[in-house]
Amino acid sequence: MPREELTFPLIATEAGVTPSTLYRRWGDLPQLLADVALQHIRPVAEPTDTGSLHGDLQAWAEQYIEEMGSPLGRTMLRDMLVATQQDQVTCACVDITREQLGILLSRAQARGESGPDVETLLDQLVAPIVYRILYGLQPDVAFGRKLVDQLHPLKV
Repeated sequence: MPREELTFPLIATEAGVTPSTLYRRWGDLPQLLADVALQHIRPVAEPTDTGSLHGDLQAWAEQYIEEMGSPLGRTMLRDMLVATQQDQVTCACVDITREQLGILLSRAQARGESGPDVETLLDQLVAPIVYRILYGLQPDVAFGRKLVDQLHPLKV
């Protein structure tokens, strides 16, 4: 059904609970949708291990662009942004991304590779991708590869 038609009473009926239960837990529809989005973006497995940080970042960026750039991914990103009144939603989304990037960096370190820190990856890899997705400038795999290649001076 179109999002504009979603209401707490409709969702409550479908879930077999009272609308007040939903209001107590989430407060409003944007918070509920953000929580649903957050559950959907949680990875079910660790990022792909290609044997190098450069390869791992390229594989990760490609998957991130594919998932977040899909119609569902864009909707989920927007839902999380709408719900920014409660910082835990936004922070949880960033924490998931930080964790994934941290896994890549830990693997690289275990292989003896050096690389940028997580915050640099958020700023120089993730942020441009999310910006393009949210503003309709659909990034593609080549864009993700270019961003990873630009990290090369940072020893990726």
